[in-house]
Amino acid sequence: MNISIKNGRLIDPKNGIDARQDLFIADGRIAAVGQAPTGFVPEREIDAAGYVVCPGLIDLSARLPSLETELACAAANGITTVVCPPDTRPVLDEPSLVERLIQRAEALGLARVLPLGALTKGLQGQTLASMAGLASAGCVAFSQASQPVTDLQSLYRAMQYAATYDFAVWLRPQDYQLAKDGVAHDGEMAARLGLAGIPVAAETVAIATLIELAKSTGVRLHLMRLSSAAGVAMVREAKARGVAVSCDVAAHHLHLAEEDIGYFNAQARFDPPLRSVADRAALRFGLAEGVIQAVCSDHTPMEADGKQVPFGEAEVGARGLELLLPLVLAWAREDGLSLGTALARVTSDAAAVIGRSDLGHLAVGAVADVCVFDAETEWTITPDAFTSVGRNSPLAGRTMSGRIQAVVAGGRLL
Repeated sequence: MNISIKNGRLIDPKNGIDARQDLFIADGRIAAVGQAPTGFVPEREIDAAGYVVCPGLIDLSARLPSLETELACAAANGITTVVCPPDTRPVLDEPSLVERLIQRAEALGLARVLPLGALTKGLQGQTLASMAGLASAGCVAFSQASQPVTDLQSLYRAMQYAATYDFAVWLRPQDYQLAKDGVAHDGEMAARLGLAGIPVAAETVAIATLIELAKSTGVRLHLMRLSSAAGVAMVREAKARGVAVSCDVAAHHLHLAEEDIGYFNAQARFDPPLRSVADRAALRFGLAEGVIQAVCSDHTPMEADGKQVPFGEAEVGARGLELLLPLVLAWAREDGLSLGTALARVTSDAAAVIGRSDLGHLAVGAVADVCVFDAETEWTITPDAFTSVGRNSPLAGRTMSGRIQAVVAGGRLL
């Protein structure tokens, strides 16, 4: 389909564009920027006057319990590529399961799904999964999701194998022994409420171990969901020493802190936990300077009863697909950053993490994933208006900006 998007403010962080320019799409690719190609006849025309036109968003972590519902929600909120962790049911540890997931997603014609393959069989942390087969089936990297590998020799061998084939390994930096009984940040709020704490050391010990293993094996390491100032500092130092490490942060960790637990608010239970205000500030600064490459939604929908229990028994996580763009825009506005900087963390920088040079930008020849949104109109977060499975969010009642007006995914106007 030939599509023209006219009169919008085109922001393409990778190519340094922030100007009023038209965009032209043909055969699922970007055909031209600025002037229409010779002989171009649009089948659909979008008037983006007053709106921002940017690459489709890339979410580095979203769980998809109901594939069609969640992908429809993602697409409706400007997210055209979703990275799915391997802790699905069944676990993504067999090539046939990965192929089936990708085929189902492609048949729906909504957001693109890029799976993470299981690093070990069944995520049990013992026997290596068939990484070569999983990569051939479509996995972009390998992970344990939230499951630990407590045997460091097994982890070392897994990293060696991944490095041999230049596969990336994505791991949660959280020491199992230090975190296993905790439910909240080991700080003032946990002490006041009598909650078992997860110390910052759980993150820093894990980061130190993973970085040393990455240095030794040469594997490309991605740290998922940093949560502390100390963790950011360690990654900054490792990068300065030339270690091939990248990292991301969950959007809610940019706006919430341990105080948001309030009086045992189960909606604010996350893993990693919400930490101190100082930690939150360090995450925001690390993201702004590029030490943290990307923001993800960490979308974890669940039924209402998952949060209607005592704090320590509540399921961890919150919805995120509807809020990824608004929370990134809020971070940029509050910290005085440009829209280009903010959007880079959910477009081109996220694409670099997954190794997809054809995604996350609007240069001629790139995959035509485009998001058109109103950056100014304000609205209030109302969980009952969420469209995917679950209504769990600790951000209800907050005022946001960023309303999606149109989405093009793979050249299809959704």
